[in-house]
Amino acid sequence: MKIVYLAILNENDYHLGMEICNKSKYIIKTVTYILLGSLLPNISIANTFEKNSLDDKKIELIEIEVKDNVARTYLKKRISSATKTDTRIRDIPQSISVITEEQIKDQSLLGLTDAIKYSPGVMTGQGEGNRDSVWFRGNQSTSDLFVDGVRDDVQYYRDLYNIDRVEVLMGPNGMIFGRGGVGGVINRVTKEAHWENKNELRMQGGAYNHKRSSIDLNSGINETLAVRINAMIEDSGSFRQGVESEKKAINPTFTFKPSDKTKIVVGMEYFNDKRTNDRGIPSVDNGLKSYPYSTSRSTFFGNASQSPNEAIVKNGYAIIDHTFDNSMSVKNTTRFSDYDKYYQNVYANSSVQANGTLTIDGYYDNTQRQNFFNQTDLIYNFKTGSVSHKLLTGLEIGLQENQNYRIVNSGTDPTPLASNPFALLTFNSSRSRNAYTDISNQAIYLQDQIYLNEQFQIVTGLRYDQFKTKFNDSVTPSNSANVNDQFISPRAGLVYKPIEPVSLYTNYSLSYLPRTGEQLTSLTSSIKSFGPEKITNIEAGIKYDLLQSFSISSAIYRLERSNMTITDPSNSSNIIIVDGQVTKGFELGVAGKLFDSYSMYGGYTYQDAEITKNQGTGSTQITSGTSLGHVPEHTFSLWNKYEMNETWIAALGVISRSDMFAATPTTSTAVKLPGYARLDAAIYANINKQTKLQLNIENLLDKTYYQSAHNNNNIMYGYPLTARATLTYTF
Repeated sequence: MKIVYLAILNENDYHLGMEICNKSKYIIKTVTYILLGSLLPNISIANTFEKNSLDDKKIELIEIEVKDNVARTYLKKRISSATKTDTRIRDIPQSISVITEEQIKDQSLLGLTDAIKYSPGVMTGQGEGNRDSVWFRGNQSTSDLFVDGVRDDVQYYRDLYNIDRVEVLMGPNGMIFGRGGVGGVINRVTKEAHWENKNELRMQGGAYNHKRSSIDLNSGINETLAVRINAMIEDSGSFRQGVESEKKAINPTFTFKPSDKTKIVVGMEYFNDKRTNDRGIPSVDNGLKSYPYSTSRSTFFGNASQSPNEAIVKNGYAIIDHTFDNSMSVKNTTRFSDYDKYYQNVYANSSVQANGTLTIDGYYDNTQRQNFFNQTDLIYNFKTGSVSHKLLTGLEIGLQENQNYRIVNSGTDPTPLASNPFALLTFNSSRSRNAYTDISNQAIYLQDQIYLNEQFQIVTGLRYDQFKTKFNDSVTPSNSANVNDQFISPRAGLVYKPIEPVSLYTNYSLSYLPRTGEQLTSLTSSIKSFGPEKITNIEAGIKYDLLQSFSISSAIYRLERSNMTITDPSNSSNIIIVDGQVTKGFELGVAGKLFDSYSMYGGYTYQDAEITKNQGTGSTQITSGTSLGHVPEHTFSLWNKYEMNETWIAALGVISRSDMFAATPTTSTAVKLPGYARLDAAIYANINKQTKLQLNIENLLDKTYYQSAHNNNNIMYGYPLTARATLTYTF
């Protein structure tokens, strides 16, 4: 970063120091053209001079090079999503990871599941090949996903073309985000229009016929209005046979500042994702020692041409921020989303048997959803004696209308040989599932961030939700119901700072998941009378800003799921409630610039996750003490970037995990996925101030490994050696 210092010398060579201010029209006019290239929006002048007072002076401009270690790094020091107030991450009693815009660009991250691959405590699932699926502390979720703090819960693959950063908040977050958040949440923060006239064009190409272009245009129209447009188009193949994807999106956004105390952001988005639905490979049936079927990484089980998948997402949103003169501020966020999502899949629906055959099945699934959310937050800063308070009170209103129907394969499921696992299916005209769900959710919440002194801080809050469900199942009318859930979600945390850069914390949090489930379609006649599932988290940790630009954090936790519905082990016709799952673990994270030329991001996670009550009956029973599926005991990741000089930069990353089960083992079946370690690399060339070329390589040593699974027979290979080149031009 370069700063222009303005020195004014009179005839006696007396130097007068000046700060630059908006009040002096003459000074601004004089230096505007000089400062145009530096793009420094926050320049101020304290002294005012008339034009004739400069007649006997000469102006000398001195350029000073200043290095900013925080502006372009992998470290984010403050966020607002965890508390709904602008707070230092070090002062939040919760494990938090942030994937910054710098990291998104450096690692050439395109989708949400790409973004979290180096973050501790969280990992991607297989998602049946048609959606983002995230595992937080041993708990899977497809709906604990937010954008600008608002729920974005339909099942689809999210892109990062318009995203400034991705925030991963671990542990239940019911007090801030409401229902769900069983193991954590992910919040995407969208790019916002500002008054820096900076534009960026990115063109990308790579292995498997990957082609992608994106553009980011930003301009200050006048002193009160700025506009920004992000757009993207992509056409890609895959290492998987017959698997392709096409994406396109556009997101115009406007920022309006009628005064220094008021800011209004308005935006719209259209996003379209078409791809082949790919559910991976099956296992070989060998009882408790079953294993993934050995085949080429490219082999598609089922029928790729009969497995289309498309999501169309339309968003409109407005955010109004206003600060009053009495240490009070108000923020209102409104977001409307329309989702049109379908997928059809023809896939392996059994393990490979002793005779070498497997069963192929398929279905078509369609979801139409409209979401409306409005949040109003009032923040008041005040003191009671020597104690400072940051008080938050808020109201959230949510309305969701959802229709989901399914059409299944007609006739007998084909059983081809695993050596040629192709099948052509015919689908019924009638619907095997047809459910309509109307959700009305009203919530009020109160939170106080109490600063007792320089060393002790308390964060405490409560949220009350009234969650009304109207569920109509036209295929099985006995499942239909009107349910009114009411629940209170607390949080309480203590932060102790023995010295300024170090925070020690402990935290308790709680959230609930209604019986409608994550996707609003799970009510049945046997569970509709039960109260919500309960998720409790107790956590303690340390956060240390080792340097201004580098941070280390660690946490230990115990997360318990209770009020779970299971089949009664003593009576298979009965559904009962149990406290049935516990995860205990340790997380360590690092982020930032350790030296001027060396940046790093990553961490280590240890997880001990198990079933605590017998669940189910017969050969499908899961016994107490069984390890949870898709939860490795150890994971490690570290991305390292080294700036060799002003032109050349290189990076090397490693991702590894220990072995894990594809699904939670039963008394008769267990499929273990071996552990692995994978190397990634990148090299960057700053051709000039406007042009940058980079090459990203995934799986540098071409390791064959299993990345994720949805169940024992939907197992996904990781990508082989893959390269992608990106040209970035700023103007």
